[in-house]
Amino acid sequence: MKKSVAFFFIFMGVSSFVFAAGDAGAGKAKAALCSGCHGADGNSTIPAFPKLAGQNTRYLVKQMQDVKEGRRSVAAMTGMLDGMSNKDMEDIAAYFSSQNSSIGKAKAELVSLGEKLYRSGNKETGVAACTACHSPTGSGNAPAGYPALSGQHAEYTAAQLKAFRSGERNNDGDSKIMRTNAFRLNDNEIEALASYISGLH
Repeated sequence: MKKSVAFFFIFMGVSSFVFAAGDAGAGKAKAALCSGCHGADGNSTIPAFPKLAGQNTRYLVKQMQDVKEGRRSVAAMTGMLDGMSNKDMEDIAAYFSSQNSSIGKAKAELVSLGEKLYRSGNKETGVAACTACHSPTGSGNAPAGYPALSGQHAEYTAAQLKAFRSGERNNDGDSKIMRTNAFRLNDNEIEALASYISGLH
């Protein structure tokens, strides 16, 4: 019985640490520094910078930690997170996650190929369907920390796919899911996929 009680409290302690939620209200003020590139509500108007609105908190926190600790290189963010604690990052993530993301528009001529790749992948080249991790609607998988893609700028998405393909970006874990898939995509497929995602909702 004592072991069960002890395990319960240990589990609760670990769970509260793993699933610690940030404070969106506090995050709004802390996110002011981010607004120049990502927009005040996380809907960046600059296609080279990602929209953060509506993104899941687990993914946002991981990306900020990766940038801060040097696991992901983002030149525009150099030094911006140096003075931030994990709590600061959790608060910022909570704020952006609570915002509504804007949706772009896919290029009509690229929809067919983009949708095929997103929903079915490419069996001939071994590309997995994006829906497996990012959901049919592009809302991602928050518990797993897989990002929402719906409405993301096509320019940004294409740049990230190319960075994964070249190995320049490698913070997708030991499974190398993104690096493996992106390596099998050609430029035309990346353009079509990124365009489709920008209009996905």
